[in-house]
Amino acid sequence: MSSKNGTIKESYNDRLFLTLIYIFLSVLMIVILYPLVYIVSASISSPEAVTSGQVWLWPVDFSLEGYIEVFNNSDVIRGFRNSILYTIGYTLIAVFLTVIFAYPLSRKNFYGKTFFMIFILLTMLFYGGLIPEYLVVQKLGMLDTPWAILIPKAMAVWQIIIARTFFYTSIPEELVEASEMDGCSSIRFLWHVVIPLSKPIIAVLALMYAVFQWNSYFDAMIFLRTEDLFPLQLELREILITQSESGANQDIAEQQKRQQLANLMQYSLIVVSSIPVLIIYPFAQKYFVKGMLLGSVKG
Repeated sequence: MSSKNGTIKESYNDRLFLTLIYIFLSVLMIVILYPLVYIVSASISSPEAVTSGQVWLWPVDFSLEGYIEVFNNSDVIRGFRNSILYTIGYTLIAVFLTVIFAYPLSRKNFYGKTFFMIFILLTMLFYGGLIPEYLVVQKLGMLDTPWAILIPKAMAVWQIIIARTFFYTSIPEELVEASEMDGCSSIRFLWHVVIPLSKPIIAVLALMYAVFQWNSYFDAMIFLRTEDLFPLQLELREILITQSESGANQDIAEQQKRQQLANLMQYSLIVVSSIPVLIIYPFAQKYFVKGMLLGSVKG
């Protein structure tokens, strides 16, 4: 329906539909944001306020006791350092393997690409289980070493598919043929042409792998025994368990105080462990949407 000035006038049903959409999105935003706001508010409140349930939105009795306790704990610092090293190493290895595996699959003249695609797709449907994985890690001598964290899950099928689709839609065959006519080798073409043109998808892969590794703790719990190798997530688990068990031999007042501090540390640890991801994301954001769209919608 058009008005006199040439603009399209929305009907009553359209306005009602948009209003309902805005209301739904607003409610959804509140549902998502509230836990985040609550965790930050609880982390800078006093232990008594957190335990008694006085905190529900804004901080109560501002206190940094939780953060002080966290950063005074040598185990947390060690776990933080290990998690950073694991995340950087894992991301570099995973992105490298994904790129060199996905790029050949995107080329039309690569013999056997259908077989390899079927092979990797089957791994999405069938999983050998934890015991075979543990035995493989043990036989390879990676048990209780950093390699047990970096190698076993160094490639993900979904990321390979996204990267393959990106290379297929973004690197034209004419460019490959032109490089071959100029005598450019496949490895040189990949390094000097494909990689510079693939910054969006590489940023997406790096962010996906980094977030996965940073939040991962199960593999460390299964494969690592030496505390000096524990990542941050596993250190947090050990700290909370230790504090809960240590309170059994204390008097009631001291036990209550330690429990209050443990509750406060939970929120402080969540905030501290989330900071690296929040720092990385803004730098990769400009590539993230473009890489996801090109890598998953086209082709």
